[in-house]
Amino acid sequence: MSITRVQLLSVPVTDQDRARDFYVGVLGMELVREMPMGPGQRWVQVRPKGAETSITLVTWFESMPAGSLTGLVLETDDLAAEIARLVGLGADMDEPVRNQAWGSSVVIRDPDGNRLVIQTTTAG
Repeated sequence: MSITRVQLLSVPVTDQDRARDFYVGVLGMELVREMPMGPGQRWVQVRPKGAETSITLVTWFESMPAGSLTGLVLETDDLAAEIARLVGLGADMDEPVRNQAWGSSVVIRDPDGNRLVIQTTTAG
């Protein structure tokens, strides 16, 4: 037996509706599933269109306070166009674009302050 894929990543948020609207409406992800999960809890799952790995927007892990996530990396084919689109939709850029030998990246924050890396990887 071996691990075959990353299925799901949890992102800690305070307001699942606001987070869903950001991940779907601003980042352009698709809503996979939204349903009651138990008393006072909902399952809200999103993913980049066509992706296998998805994200669940969680409020119930005490060890994961909203805004504590760093290191989620999202790939785009055109970083400059994506930055212009995201800023136009009100996304908060955390720092200027970084150009490296492997490609370019920028860090944005979701409404709870989770840090998301948006990057373009150079071919080769």
